[in-house]
This record gives sequence, C-alpha cells and structure tokens, in this order.
Amino acid sequence: MIITLIILAVLIIGIVIYNSLIGKRNQVTNAFSAIDVMVKKRFDLLPNLIETVKQYMDYEGSLLGKIVELRSKAANPDMTNAEKLEIDNQLSSSMKGLMVNVENYPDLKANQNFLNLQSTWTESEEQIAAARRNYNASITAYNNAIMMFPGSLLAGMMNFQPMEVLASTEEERKNISAKDLFNS
Repeated sequence: MIITLIILAVLIIGIVIYNSLIGKRNQVTNAFSAIDVMVKKRFDLLPNLIETVKQYMDYEGSLLGKIVELRSKAANPDMTNAEKLEIDNQLSSSMKGLMVNVENYPDLKANQNFLNLQSTWTESEEQIAAARRNYNASITAYNNAIMMFPGSLLAGMMNFQPMEVLASTEEERKNISAKDLFNS
C-alpha cells in the first residue's frame, strides 16, 4: 500500500513537471509568434512609408532599395526563426538610417502623412521591443524549468533543450555619437 502511494505520488509529480515544461515551451512559441505578428504589422507599414519618402528623397534610393529587398526576403515562408530575426535586425538598422536621413528633408518632416506613418512606425517598434522582452522572459522561465531540479531530471530524459534569448547586435550596442548625428 505504501509503495503504491509512493509510486502514485512520483507519477503525479512527474506528470505535473512534464505538463509545466510543455506549458513553458508553448509559452516561448507563443511569445515568438507575438514578435512575428508585430514584425508583420511593421512590414505591412513599409510600402506606405517608402512611397511617401520616395516623393521627397532623391539620393537615398539605395537605402530604400535595401529596405524593399529586406521586406521581400522576410515574406519567404520557409525561413527559420533565426533567419526571420536576422532580417528583422537588418531592417531595423536600415530604418534607423532612413529616419536619420529624414532630417535633411524639411518638407518631408512637415508632411502630415509622413508624420502619421512615422508615429505608427515608432509605436510598432515599441510593440516589437515589448514582445521581445516577453519572449526573453518566456525563454528564461523555460530554461530555468529545464535546468533546475527536479525539472532537470525529466527534461533530460525527454530531451528538452535550452533556448537562446534574443540579444542586441554589435551595431545596436555601439555608443551613439551626438556630434556625428548633428554633423550629418
């Protein structure tokens, strides 16, 4: 009787831990999907923003072309999550460059359509940043669950693997020179 109760308790604990691990892994998947949705929203905004900017900018054609190219690459449904994130980082960097160049076009900066698009873009970037923070928190909770006892025992047997959090790129970590910004 006691052995049966011990076996039953161990089985119940194992089921609870397993379900917790599955829940945390699903939470990571859900958090990545939130990033994907926000990035899609941003990609949908790009054509309008580019068309508005094209009307004013002459020599930034290569930058606009790069942004259009990155957007079309991002539409590939066969990309891995890592590839999606890499393209997203490249696009963010290109858009920062574009927004800095906008300073050279006073008429564009005063255009109401552009101002609305720029505001929507900024809101979209903030939502993506929040979704990334949520994703990293979900990964941290998942990694803790599979690395800490007693979850580590079951995670090892069920081949749960740690996941990497999203990190800033080297370019994003560089110090920004206000002097360079104002001299350009």
